[in-house]
Amino acid sequence: MSIIRRLFSRRTLAYATGSTALATGGFYWYLNSGPAYPSSKKETRRPPPPWTPPSRAEMLAELRKSGEKGGEEFDLLVVGGGATGAGVAVDAASRGLKVALVERDDFGSGTSSKSTKLVHGGVRYLQKAVLELDYDQYKLVREALHERRIFLETAPYLSNMLPIMLPIYKYWQVPYYLAGCKLYDILAGKENMETSYVMSKGKALETFPMLKSEGLVGAVVYYDGQHNDSRMNIALIMSAVKHGAKVANYCEVTDLHKNESGKIVGASVRDNLTGKSWNVRAKGMVNATGPFTDTLLTLDNPAQEPIVQPSSGIHITLPNYYSPRKMGLLDPSTSDGRVIFFLPWQGSTIAGTTDSPARVTRDPKANEDDIRWVLDEVRSYLSPDIKVRRGDVLSAWSGLRPLVKNPGASSTEGLVRNHMIYVSESGLLTIAGGKWTTYRAMAEETVDRAVKEFGLEGKVKSGCVTDKLRLVGSDGWSRNMFISLIQTYGLDTDVALHLSGNYGDRAWTVCGLAEPTGENWPLHGTRIVAQYPFLDAEVRYAVRHEYAVTAIDVLSRRTRLSFLNARAALDALPRVIDIMTEELNWSRSERNKQVKNSVTFLIETMGLDEGYVGLREVSFSPALVNGHRKDRRVIPVEKSGGGV
Repeated sequence: MSIIRRLFSRRTLAYATGSTALATGGFYWYLNSGPAYPSSKKETRRPPPPWTPPSRAEMLAELRKSGEKGGEEFDLLVVGGGATGAGVAVDAASRGLKVALVERDDFGSGTSSKSTKLVHGGVRYLQKAVLELDYDQYKLVREALHERRIFLETAPYLSNMLPIMLPIYKYWQVPYYLAGCKLYDILAGKENMETSYVMSKGKALETFPMLKSEGLVGAVVYYDGQHNDSRMNIALIMSAVKHGAKVANYCEVTDLHKNESGKIVGASVRDNLTGKSWNVRAKGMVNATGPFTDTLLTLDNPAQEPIVQPSSGIHITLPNYYSPRKMGLLDPSTSDGRVIFFLPWQGSTIAGTTDSPARVTRDPKANEDDIRWVLDEVRSYLSPDIKVRRGDVLSAWSGLRPLVKNPGASSTEGLVRNHMIYVSESGLLTIAGGKWTTYRAMAEETVDRAVKEFGLEGKVKSGCVTDKLRLVGSDGWSRNMFISLIQTYGLDTDVALHLSGNYGDRAWTVCGLAEPTGENWPLHGTRIVAQYPFLDAEVRYAVRHEYAVTAIDVLSRRTRLSFLNARAALDALPRVIDIMTEELNWSRSERNKQVKNSVTFLIETMGLDEGYVGLREVSFSPALVNGHRKDRRVIPVEKSGGGV
């Protein structure tokens, strides 16, 4: 009887009720965790309201006006059109500031198009934070995990969550890795995507059948984000334009203008396409040039000490059969201590690593030793019946990471990816360091500082709104929008998925430029190369709506063809140049120049085999050149120099 009383006592019932409520609450939270996807609505079945951005010529005219007598000066002149600069432009313009942005090359042509494509907090930074009791690393992870969730919500069509496997070959590593991933989940808090979990050996091999089974004891899976970096960069640029910013690619700052007090009040800008120069006046200037930060700092003050120490990341693209479609892999224990990623991306597989010492160059090249090293590491964790061949490398590229220099660090592995804001005596505001995931937080902090430094308090209409501001292409997008594209335009399914996932609701405008194929199916959508879903309509859209002015802009950054397959990019080159000739009225000499520059880029920057180039001919269909239709021409591409 006493036992029954104890079992049904008030205290026991209270414990049981509390435990049940806690379990129910935890289960409810678990069911509702993960990213919040936009719900499908009737509005996503039809095109959004039309919007055509100002042309590049109109943008240049607006920039010139500020330097002319009686012209209105800009509040901010942002130098650099990568992730950081574009993020600053979006933040400042959305607050109501009058913003100008200039980029020496193309938007996102540097580090911002050559990343690992991850939107992540950084599990290896968390490991260092714990093992080395490094609070700076800890803060970086916390900030990045917070920004990761915002990233996926403000550009949902360009980003997605991706499960990443940590294969385990020693039993003691199971609790070690699981504890680390659970801590990663806890730090993310309400921003967590999905909870990490342990996978048995059988389940790991079922999910990742190409994994080496000998000695495998299981795996731990955690979640991070992934995105299309250069398309994200363009979305930021176009969002800034939509909020009133004046932007121009291929425009270089050649000199800084200072008043009697030595404060910067503007700059001389040169259009690198025409050679014309003019002045731009601004109340303040932001240096957001990534790895080239010190170049502008030296222009401001020749005695300036460097503040950026670059690190290179090398990546290769492999065929899609090297990895599952929806599962990545991280190897934290490579032969030299670096971390290597092995990730599905855009229908292919990318493998690569970061943290190699480097020097600043305009177009870094993935050298053969690095490519061979990545292939060797890939061989070490893939099944021995898979022959990993050098010939399977479809493209190879290297990008520079603009790490903030730490004089006490002996190698770039010890550098933290956090950012630093520095204001020189002349008032040049520099934002340096950071990474793609934290671009928005960096931009917010930069604009906050700029408003204070340049006395713009009376100019802003609001505080920062970019944590809720959805980027161009997001408002009318849903994950089912591709079905409406198929039903409306008669597209192949892979093409519709590609357009939806890279343009969002702007895919309707792209499809509006697609010519009928004249076939039973697909009804619209002629591909620029057979094995990839890129359309000729995307080339026209890139020129008319996204400021593409070279064939490299289209092949490398508006589409990602050169990153996915350098040979396919070479095969598509004639068609791209034909279309751009019609759009931009290129002369014969300009076409030849575009061929030469593009082939050189593919060889020197994308790892294209010169032997393959020597076997190809760049063949043009009839096109309008200087207003006259020319006969078909064939331009042989010489193997020796990759020229024409």
